[in-house]
Amino acid sequence: MPPATTEAFEKVGEAVKPEQVKSNPYGPNPSDFLSNVSSFKLIESTLREGEQFANAFFDTEKKIAIAKALDDFGVDYIELTSPAASEQSRLDCEAICKLGLKAKILTHIRCHMDDARIAVQTGVDGVDVVIGTSQFLREYSHGKDMNYIAKSAIEVIEFVKSHGIEIRFSSEDSFRSDLVDLLNIYRTVDKIGVNRVGIADTVGCANPRQVYDLIRTLRSVVSCEIECHFHNDTGCAIANAYTALEAGATFIDVSVLGIGERNGITSLGGLMARMIAADRDYVLSKYKLHKLRDLENLVAESVQINIPFNNPITGFCAFTHKAGIHAKAILANPSTYEILDPSDFGLTRYIHFANRLTGWNAIKSRVDQLNLNLTDAQCKEVTTKIKALGDIRPLNIDDVDSIIREYHADQNSEIAAAISA
Repeated sequence: MPPATTEAFEKVGEAVKPEQVKSNPYGPNPSDFLSNVSSFKLIESTLREGEQFANAFFDTEKKIAIAKALDDFGVDYIELTSPAASEQSRLDCEAICKLGLKAKILTHIRCHMDDARIAVQTGVDGVDVVIGTSQFLREYSHGKDMNYIAKSAIEVIEFVKSHGIEIRFSSEDSFRSDLVDLLNIYRTVDKIGVNRVGIADTVGCANPRQVYDLIRTLRSVVSCEIECHFHNDTGCAIANAYTALEAGATFIDVSVLGIGERNGITSLGGLMARMIAADRDYVLSKYKLHKLRDLENLVAESVQINIPFNNPITGFCAFTHKAGIHAKAILANPSTYEILDPSDFGLTRYIHFANRLTGWNAIKSRVDQLNLNLTDAQCKEVTTKIKALGDIRPLNIDDVDSIIREYHADQNSEIAAAISA
């Protein structure tokens, strides 16, 4: 079957806004008194985590373009690759820090004084420190025990704080780490004044229930804010991010299209879809959602991938309605089959009427667009003809229009013949 194109779809009217209700059934649960669903912040990591995507190579010019686009979108923080990773990474970090963006600039480093000394000289607003705490990483990655980790963390944190910039400490592979170890290290760094502690689902193994339990527990142990980083290996990254906010986290790490190590992390667009359903006013007040499609296209082109057809919001099928029952309801009130309003993102919805699943309401709408006069009974009859052809082969818009016009012409000829007789 040939690929679908926008010409085979019918644009329909603006969404009918649902009536105002006292509570949003898709929003924060009132029992989650620690919830930050209506006060979350984004740490955008396309230029750090995203650089670890298999296809990624961002030169300085591209990094600056992406950073400016992210800032224009309205992200709260932009996280950059460690300046200790390479000389060019250091120069790029310095260049982006000099852009004067509204977003705060962070860099992500190992829990090591050599990295910290380089990071604080770049002009960043904050440093994100990470070290593996699971038995896997302690044995097979850095080879250090928890006492060493605590001592190193204190040294690095105090050094960064002495330079008057923000500091976050995060464990790596948090959900496969011992809970007592985690809480002890977080309590230690909280006491010496970190701005945030981070939870990282480094291998994407966590599920929402585990996330909720860990964040609620951590929230009772530390007074600082909590940041979360979720990989998507098992498909839970967006759900886990939302659940973390419900449990009391404030900051979520995201990347454009979710690009990152392996199959990536929580996607910016996917999280926006989830969050606007929960608190539309808050999301619209903070982020320029109409910029999302251009931002995703910029990054997709940079890493040589296509936008997935089922990508939240910007996938070409996201606001396309095909089945006859759906089309009828959408034409009457789009809220019947849409939880998101495409106009919030500068997009439009389409009725895909050129197929054998189409219904007469969709065809009637097309008849009206063609400025033709057919009764409901006639629209139903012409729909039967369209379905019959659709059972034989794929249809396009010209096929449907030809059938409609031919049917209309036949009806007019019969009327003319009857009058002349």
